[in-house]
Amino acid sequence: MEKKKNETGFTRTELCVVVVLIALLSALVIPRYARKYDPRRGAGHMACINNLRLIDSGKLQWALEKSKKTTDTPVDSDMQPYLGRGSNGELPYCPLDTKESFDSSYSLHNVGTHPTCKIMPDLHVLP
Repeated sequence: MEKKKNETGFTRTELCVVVVLIALLSALVIPRYARKYDPRRGAGHMACINNLRLIDSGKLQWALEKSKKTTDTPVDSDMQPYLGRGSNGELPYCPLDTKESFDSSYSLHNVGTHPTCKIMPDLHVLP
């Protein structure tokens, strides 16, 4: 059946193209949105990742200033001046840690290894 000149609207082919484009765009956008706003990875997740970044950079600064090797491991008191809270300040802890303690939240490891979260080690990981 041919389309007449005075008819308005889309042909079946045009509608199929539009549907396919919408499906492709939603397949690209929805997984990113869902991953970004995963309820298991709320604000606590990002705060913990930021703490891990802060600890990792503090370890590197400590190693540079104290001429340490990548195999050396700092202790809690070594990290205090490098975490932006002063020499007597409190060390950060994972927001999901009920004990609210640095020792129960994070493992420092040596300078050559990224710190890890003890609370949710599978989700709270440095990229």
